[in-house]
Amino acid sequence: MIILITGGAGPTGQAVAARFSKDGHTVISVDKDDVDLLDRSAVQELASRIEAEHGRVDGVVHLVGGWRGGKTFAETDLDDWTALHDLLVRTLQHVSLAFEPLLRKSEKGRFVIVSAKAAERPTAGGACYAAAKAASEAWVMSLADGLRDSPAAATILVVKALLNDAMIAAKPGAAFAGFTHVNTLADAVAGLYDRPGTQINGTRLDLTQ
Repeated sequence: MIILITGGAGPTGQAVAARFSKDGHTVISVDKDDVDLLDRSAVQELASRIEAEHGRVDGVVHLVGGWRGGKTFAETDLDDWTALHDLLVRTLQHVSLAFEPLLRKSEKGRFVIVSAKAAERPTAGGACYAAAKAASEAWVMSLADGLRDSPAAATILVVKALLNDAMIAAKPGAAFAGFTHVNTLADAVAGLYDRPGTQINGTRLDLTQ
């Protein structure tokens, strides 16, 4: 399979890449140093290059993220909204619009984002973050509706927060209650290929349970 990971430089992207590479799949991992995901023409050019080389994409795992927030609702800084909108929403829009046609060419195309429990229960100081995550989820649900006539699927994986080995090493006694390890997330992404697209298209899979 041909798997594209956007925002792939961090621990989560590395875990997903390792999971698919281990099984012999072709992994294309890009980050901001490789392509500006806020530049729609650059993202479209990336899609065209991948199509020319591989003819399709079997998976797009969109991992561009970030968090900004304050202590109270009244102290919300709308500059945080601008930044999070670009990171969490605009990059998603560019990537999904460019790669939807390539996912349709696959017999098992999968589009995946990671969302947060905060989208369901926003905190007073996290209004911008929660709103951006909710907007991202709505966008993916629209993509899922558009894929209903194909074997492809768009799915949202929900976490409280992500955990990696460096975090554990830095705080060996911490409980990290409710956190999802990046390796568990990677397994969940791979597991989407074990289920028919009709079962997972337009679904939110909660990894905190």
